[in-house]
Amino acid sequence: MIHELKNNYGSFFETDLIEEINQVGVFKEVPEGFELIRPGSYIKSMPLIISGAIKILRQDEDGDELLLYFLETGDTCAMTLSCCLGHHKSEIKAIAETDAKLVMVPVEKMEEWTTKYKSWRNFVFDSYHKRLIEAIETIDSIAFLKMDERLLKYLKDKSKVNSDHVIHNTHQEIAYDLHTSRVVVSRLLKKLENDGKVKLNRNNIEVINI
Repeated sequence: MIHELKNNYGSFFETDLIEEINQVGVFKEVPEGFELIRPGSYIKSMPLIISGAIKILRQDEDGDELLLYFLETGDTCAMTLSCCLGHHKSEIKAIAETDAKLVMVPVEKMEEWTTKYKSWRNFVFDSYHKRLIEAIETIDSIAFLKMDERLLKYLKDKSKVNSDHVIHNTHQEIAYDLHTSRVVVSRLLKKLENDGKVKLNRNNIEVINI
């Protein structure tokens, strides 16, 4: 685990902090689709992402979901930080977008390192800033973008985090993430195909020009 930590966080953290994370952190491998965090649960540790991608969603009382943002290698989740440090129940859902490797850091160490290591404190503040900007972008897309523009942004983000221009989600799965209907997604995807921006295959969507 020490090698993965150095490769992904060596430019952020001091050597002593890397050593501490290696000692107290729990290495975890999760498959695509694995639910890491569910709404209403208490979070006892914070994930540092070694590889892969995690999607963060907001869920309403009826179980409907809205994609907030993706986490990638070298990231952590500000929502998780807030819940851990404040001992609050989670207000988000976290699912592995791809197979992922994580290091789970105990909550008590997070508080200790905030005062002990400047690099950790900067990392926490930077994470809050990045996640806030991404949440604002999500709000902006809902408030100001048409659904076809939201879909286009979604496909672009999915392609980026998966490092693959072929997207394997069903139309229904995309509809869940965008909090809309499958019929709307299918119609807009067909329009994007006619515009030459995607190619609709039997089991996937190929991003051609975004």
